[in-house]
Amino acid sequence: MIHFTVEDRGGERQTLEIPEGIGLNLMEVLKASEYNILATCGGMALCATCHVEILDGGESLSPTNDAELDILDTLPSATSCSRLACQLRVDEAMEGTLFKIRGEEH
Repeated sequence: MIHFTVEDRGGERQTLEIPEGIGLNLMEVLKASEYNILATCGGMALCATCHVEILDGGESLSPTNDAELDILDTLPSATSCSRLACQLRVDEAMEGTLFKIRGEEH
């Protein structure tokens, strides 16, 4: 099992436990876990409505690709720790990471 923590917009934190090898990205897990996240483009790194910030951990996550960087550059609220949840595969690299939801609500 992979364990990571999600902080919602209200500051409440919940640790999620996701089976290894599930083949989902963080955006899909957040939506399935009923977090209020818009994610309008469905995982194509086009809308930034699945914007998250890595508050702790994440050093071993996959690097940010060019499409993701281009979209993050359009966000006035983006930080050096910002990522798009749709571009983060849920795997053992996420173990112990703390994410804060920043994207638009639906």
